[in-house]
Amino acid sequence: MSLEIMDPGQPIRVTGAARRHLQEQSRNAGGAAVYLRLKESGCTGYMYVLDFVESQPGDAQSLPLGDGLLLYIDRQSLPMLQGTEIDYVREGVNSELRFNNPNASNYCGCGESFSIDAGIH
Repeated sequence: MSLEIMDPGQPIRVTGAARRHLQEQSRNAGGAAVYLRLKESGCTGYMYVLDFVESQPGDAQSLPLGDGLLLYIDRQSLPMLQGTEIDYVREGVNSELRFNNPNASNYCGCGESFSIDAGIH
């Protein structure tokens, strides 16, 4: 068992399981970092988009995850992502990245999109 200390000042928390998964996926994709943003989509409003990138996109905020892995966060999406925990969860034979976003107020039935409280944008 390992103890993971997270900086409470960081806008997003990434669990150890999610960090290891993102590191492996980044290596497989040939990217040096992970870029997180929100995209208007789906029946409720927004969806999470993760891309593997070689360099920092535009005006993204950089969050070091350790072991050389960087998470870039789109600055326009940041207010809607503030306080989010990203976890990697296994349930039986299925596994997924799970975004525990305290700003999400409603989810679509399929789980692909969500809405944000009106005052957060």
